Amino acid sequence: MTEVAYFTKEGLENLKQELQYLKTEGRAKIANAIAEARDKGDLSENAEYDAAKEAQALHETKIAKLENTLANARLIDESKIDTSKVLALSIVKIKNVKNGATMTYQLVAENEADLKSGKISVKSPIAQGLLGKSVGDKAEITVPAGKMEFEILEISR
Repeated sequence: MTEVAYFTKEGLENLKQELQYLKTEGRAKIANAIAEARDKGDLSENAEYDAAKEAQALHETKIAKLENTLANARLIDESKIDTSKVLALSIVKIKNVKNGATMTYQLVAENEADLKSGKISVKSPIAQGLLGKSVGDKAEITVPAGKMEFEILEISR
């Protein structure tokens, strides 16, 4: 069973561009590697040819996964996001109750997650603990380091 993933316009465009690149330039590079290896003679004992064919199989698998993701992707209209509670694509400012540290995260699809830019997957433990909560609510979340308690300070889009 396939799973629906929700994306921002930017995230969906990035996926489409990556797929286009893999189908054109990526395939061409692998075809060239296979042709070069084939030109080196006997294919039965040609490690370069085997490696190039394996790279081709991995490349095609990646293309198939991206196509599947795009087929099940849904674009979210960010202007219609309810900011009264935490949902996918919400930007949430939270405070660690124990040490007082504040953090701001946007909850995005797995493919868009990038911790450096403050985007975490909706499937991550922190996001799962925050989903459905409102400003002022506290969420006790089990993370690999143990249990943490966060207070939701602000929700925006």
